[in-house]
Amino acid sequence: MHDIADLERRGVVGLFLASEAFADAARLQGEALGFPAPFVLVPHPVQDRTDEELRATAERIHPQVVAALTA
Repeated sequence: MHDIADLERRGVVGLFLASEAFADAARLQGEALGFPAPFVLVPHPVQDRTDEELRATAERIHPQVVAALTA
């Protein structure tokens, strides 16, 4: 999140992906930094997903990513 906040301050639009299990932590860290960076949640856990499952998740969240970047 620090990287996204820094990029946003420099005028580069960005967001980050967070596992659903870390949604509260993402919100709280954004508030603590004084920068509620946009993020999109993905199903938890991520690390044991197959390539096919990750591709399906990416296709499913793509509209949310575009919306968050263009809002």
